[in-house]
Amino acid sequence: MSGPTYQKNAPGGKSSGTDPPHVISAGERPIGAETVGRQLFKGPGSRTAGAFLLAFRGPPASLPDMAAIVFEMENVSVQRGGKRILDRIDLVVERDQHWVILGGNGSGKTSLLNVLMGYLTPTTGEVHMRGREDAVNSDSQSWDDWRKRIGFVSSSISQLIDPGETGLEIVRSGRHAMVNFWQQDDEDSRAEIRAAEKILEKVNCTYLRDQVWATMSQGERQRILIGRALMAQKMEVLVLDEPCAGLDPVAREHFLQFVEELTEKGSFRSLVLVTHHVEEIIPAITHALVLKEGKAISQGEKRRALNSFSLSEAFGAELKLRSRLGRYRLYHGDEFVPEGGQIV
Repeated sequence: MSGPTYQKNAPGGKSSGTDPPHVISAGERPIGAETVGRQLFKGPGSRTAGAFLLAFRGPPASLPDMAAIVFEMENVSVQRGGKRILDRIDLVVERDQHWVILGGNGSGKTSLLNVLMGYLTPTTGEVHMRGREDAVNSDSQSWDDWRKRIGFVSSSISQLIDPGETGLEIVRSGRHAMVNFWQQDDEDSRAEIRAAEKILEKVNCTYLRDQVWATMSQGERQRILIGRALMAQKMEVLVLDEPCAGLDPVAREHFLQFVEELTEKGSFRSLVLVTHHVEEIIPAITHALVLKEGKAISQGEKRRALNSFSLSEAFGAELKLRSRLGRYRLYHGDEFVPEGGQIV
């Protein structure tokens, strides 16, 4: 995508793990997103069917650039009961970009995800993603088909899974955008089972094929849920909503390493990780959106958006952000910061 860029180090915003991080001053923090082009997808009979709407800020984007957009939120606000939950959010996620959405409790992270998934209607603004406009103008079945484009891993799904579901059944349910597998087997089932078994192998869960949900550890459950998301044939983006909740420190690191490896293998086009812990930001993350009270206070390429200033503002405290080998840690006030890495 053409237009302004915030990158000052490695191409694509990815950390090499060894090169020193760029030190960001408070005056440099970016606010807002650069939207250089978008395509409207409208259903049959729409007044704008087949039309392009180009909104340029900077040099014009080429058609391949626009085709690379996974989803876009444009000026999205949500107001409920006189309170603004999201306030004029602009966000463009492109293929091969991996985002972290970071903020404290009540910052708007969950509301933003609910808007993306179609569970919450914005008061103002628009969300653009292939097939979404057709779903808006159609019945609930179209919404189910469209949601197959988003691999969603969340505790809200975990709580709905029947304790007796096996690993294979849970993964297979992702093909049909359902929770708990009730699909009747037919002539296509053999191919679907083989596909699910390949997914189980990819997420290192072959041994969980016939094990029931009730007896799986929290880490095993998270890997199975990622397998369920990967089973969707049309998936464009993997969304992980607080995926490390409930994991002990060792299990958390194993899980994050697992996600890093999947990302490096190109198992999905884009990743969106939602968290309020900077320690969970893996090196594969390229971009960041920092929220506070429903507003984007910093966003863009990771090394530009994540810094001590933006996180101090987000969490309402004096914080120091330390970067080392592509990972982050926060320190509060006068807390001792060990040697190695740099404060950004």
